[in-house]
Amino acid sequence: MKLEIEPVTPKNQDIVLAMKPAPGQEGFLEPVEQCLQEAQRRRCWRPVLLSHQGEPVGFAMYGFFWEYLPLGRLWLDRLLIDQAKQGRGYGRGAMEALLARLDGEYRHKTVYLSVAEGNRGAAALYGQFGFFFTGERDVHGEWVMRRTPPKGYT
Repeated sequence: MKLEIEPVTPKNQDIVLAMKPAPGQEGFLEPVEQCLQEAQRRRCWRPVLLSHQGEPVGFAMYGFFWEYLPLGRLWLDRLLIDQAKQGRGYGRGAMEALLARLDGEYRHKTVYLSVAEGNRGAAALYGQFGFFFTGERDVHGEWVMRRTPPKGYT
């Protein structure tokens, strides 16, 4: 399934803000409004709308952080499929599209993400794309996962 990715703009922001996790998933991701506020404060974040055939299905946010020495870190830090769209393969489609975009924009860098305690579904999905737990926790106490790029890239 091919998903389209477009930046969050004033034109589509209300669509993104209306997206919600399914009941029971609320603690797995910061509210979209909080994510967008964080992206305003830290310009390295790239919030994006995920759509399938022109229909909005989700939200994601990624960014590159130089403060992780020596080479920085590329984070795919937020991924939300709207509660009304879950269970249709959009999570897998989102990961395929986002990883392709990150590989293109950031030249096959190692990708990091974090998973909230108990979010087994997300961890399993990420594992299918080559992510593995590093043993680290991020600044919010979530477990860090990493996907190593092909040999010859960092």
